Amino acid sequence: MSNMEWDSKTVIGFKAKAPKVTRNASDLNAARRTGAVVATDKKVTAGGNKARPGPDHQRIAKLDRENEVAPPPKVNASVGKAIQTARMDKQLTQKDLAQKTNEKPSVIQDYESGKAIPNPAVLGKFERILGVKLRGADIGKKLEGPKKS
Repeated sequence: MSNMEWDSKTVIGFKAKAPKVTRNASDLNAARRTGAVVATDKKVTAGGNKARPGPDHQRIAKLDRENEVAPPPKVNASVGKAIQTARMDKQLTQKDLAQKTNEKPSVIQDYESGKAIPNPAVLGKFERILGVKLRGADIGKKLEGPKKS
């Protein structure tokens, strides 16, 4: 208690000076002349063109394009021909085959034109209805019935 000063006064409501941001050189020089503490920070992205990415982004995008995954393989043309000829032999339209296999007619059309991505379940349905082998070797060969033992 002996180190407290009785004559010191405390000012209530006194605000400390907030740092001021200047944008021109004359205010900066005036602050330096008065002896104020001056700190300058340079913006990192100053003057950048946001519409056009910099060279780093271009390089990254190029690497991304080089590492793209290849699209999945499409159905072989021989499979499409085998489906079409077997369907014609059974005198079925694409719509009829679609109804029997519970698929859309566009799926049949994609398989016959070779644009479809092969699905073993769909090919199995086609094999069962058309009686023609569509997977593995001997594509287009007639299927035999179940083996009797």
